[in-house]
Amino acid sequence: MDLSWSHHPLTRRRTLAAATGLAAGALLPTGPALAAAAQYTNPVIWQDFADIDVMRVGDTYYASASTMHYSPGAPVLRSYDLVNWEIAGHAVPALDFGAKYSLNGARGYVRGIWASSLAYRPSNRTFYWLGQIDFARTYIYTATAVEGPWSRLTTISTPYYDAGLLVDTDDTLYVAYGNTTISVAQLSRDGRTQVRTQEVFRTPSSVGTLEGARFYKINGQYYIFLTRPANGQYILKSSSGPFGPYTMRQVLLDLRGPIPGGGVPHQGGLVRTQSGAWYYMAFVDAYPGGRMPALAPVTWTADGWPVVQLVDGAWGTTYPSPAVPAPPRQVTPMTGVDTFDGTSLKPRWEWNHNPDNTRWSVGNGLTLGTATVTHDLYWARNTLTHRIQGPTSTATVQLDHSAMRDGDRAGLALLRDSSAWIGLKRDGGATRVVTVTGLTMDGNWNTTGTGTETASAPVSGGRVWLRANADIRPGAPRPGTFSYSTDGITFTRLGPAFSMGNDWRFFMGYRFALFNHATQALGGAVRVTRFEVSTP
Repeated sequence: MDLSWSHHPLTRRRTLAAATGLAAGALLPTGPALAAAAQYTNPVIWQDFADIDVMRVGDTYYASASTMHYSPGAPVLRSYDLVNWEIAGHAVPALDFGAKYSLNGARGYVRGIWASSLAYRPSNRTFYWLGQIDFARTYIYTATAVEGPWSRLTTISTPYYDAGLLVDTDDTLYVAYGNTTISVAQLSRDGRTQVRTQEVFRTPSSVGTLEGARFYKINGQYYIFLTRPANGQYILKSSSGPFGPYTMRQVLLDLRGPIPGGGVPHQGGLVRTQSGAWYYMAFVDAYPGGRMPALAPVTWTADGWPVVQLVDGAWGTTYPSPAVPAPPRQVTPMTGVDTFDGTSLKPRWEWNHNPDNTRWSVGNGLTLGTATVTHDLYWARNTLTHRIQGPTSTATVQLDHSAMRDGDRAGLALLRDSSAWIGLKRDGGATRVVTVTGLTMDGNWNTTGTGTETASAPVSGGRVWLRANADIRPGAPRPGTFSYSTDGITFTRLGPAFSMGNDWRFFMGYRFALFNHATQALGGAVRVTRFEVSTP
């Protein structure tokens, strides 16, 4: 079978400080010999894709990631070389897990799609996504192509927390899951029900918390790959079958990462190339941008344990590029221009909670009708988000605002639990371009501030260009700045710089966000005719 199988963010159950330092591991050569080879640079994706599960099917690599309250959820990434990636689709078409995921009387911030698992079953040529929601139950979705359509196969009453799905060589489906206490479940042949579940490992108190399971069978041995958030990675090995017993070994701890000011690479998955080389794709905590995927080669000891290859005692900033066949095509860039042609949104877009699909459309631009009457952007439906490209990038929006109504607010935000925006306020028949800061949430994700206007200027006509620049490098000052234009050529800075927050507890990084909501009555609309993310 030509396939390598292969996670939840920092644990929600305890606060763990990020750590830096050194870890033991084999060293890659440095100097002229290494410099002469083709290289890649970490992070391989400087966008927020956390809790990576990675695998290969034939000559194609796939990965999935956490998306919390964003919809559609569970993006599926595709690559032909483990370095250059595109977003191919989403495994969870809508967060139909309750009204709170549609901002209907409640909110789902920092809930929803946590660390989950992606696998491929050769016997029926089907992709499987598995994840638990709200500690209540587990959902499995399937598709014969990662672009979709994805459909729900089943719901299982056991919540497989931070799960890893294994398709064994005899086609049996197993799930490794848990926090500190690690269990393995066996699913029915059709994958719809649980046959059995059993505790297989209890983490020693000297290690602390282990979670983020990834489940593999390699050379007849069973492995459960686990993270110690947010500074370690461990692995369990069984020679006696999927239910153990398992022995444990440390893979890395307090290892310096490849992003200056960022955290320790951890919580991801193992994957084998066509030539037999192994790699570990982890993420690096790098707020305010989020958690960024990084890639390192792996070797194996004679007795079957993985060792991350280090450069000068750290996870390398650069490594020799994986030796893989030439790609059949270039992947689609995650940045660039979108004019919203066609009949659907491109997969790089995700809504803040489920949208009201009666109040937006694409084709000849993106039309956003007001879907909520509110003074609170965090309650406004149909806010459309795009990941920020690091280390710095700029989003520019061309906006037709001629159909706005009095009381409407529309624009471009830097969206997280502490937010700011540039946009338009229409009141008393007049339109102004404004900057607003002070949109805040508390630790329970309740709104504590709906924003204060910091600068404004009158605009005429029906068209304006809005721009947000974001510097998401960890450390200070993490500025976001705003500007506008009436001709698309000359931009005028508006308002002071906004310092983006870098606390990890919201888990997701900042995003560019397009919004339009009412404060008086529904009926207004704006049209985005062009959106572009550019880098220096």
